[in-house]
Amino acid sequence: MPSGVGYPRVSIDDRARPRITMINYVLLVSRQGKCKVRLAKWYSTMSPKVKTKIVKDVTQLVLARRTRMCNFLEYKDTKVVYRRYASLFFVCGISSGDNELVTLEIIHRYVEVLDRYFGNVCELDLIFNFQKAYAILDELIIAGELQESSKKSVLRVVAQSDSIEETENSEDSLARLGSRSG
Repeated sequence: MPSGVGYPRVSIDDRARPRITMINYVLLVSRQGKCKVRLAKWYSTMSPKVKTKIVKDVTQLVLARRTRMCNFLEYKDTKVVYRRYASLFFVCGISSGDNELVTLEIIHRYVEVLDRYFGNVCELDLIFNFQKAYAILDELIIAGELQESSKKSVLRVVAQSDSIEETENSEDSLARLGSRSG
């Protein structure tokens, strides 16, 4: 083979590495009433003032959009990806170079796990069991990156947590009953 012909030399450092979508925040916003935020999880460090501004701006942007419009939009130097389920908007803020479709899939995966856990999840489930909504989200996403894509694995871990919690609660109840009778 003559010199200069063939495949170029490529070092390991030059190869394209798969890019993992980095989520900066997840918001669940209710469309009913005064557009309340039902869940807010932040994966990037920001001051409370900046967070409040983002929530206000993003909520206004998302709620102003019509049903048939695209589910992503640009906000400052980031992208906002959202999806509506009934009266709730699931909103994620991602870096401008990240994949919007992957983020839509992450949102959908979260809703599927919530549906399986609560049995057709509704806004009231998230209001009265917000700690479980956060726990499920924490099983799916760590540090802004999808860590567990298996619905079964997430549900198994949450069920184990529920079981431990029930055991501790029943032990506490028995201990309180024992101290009253003694």
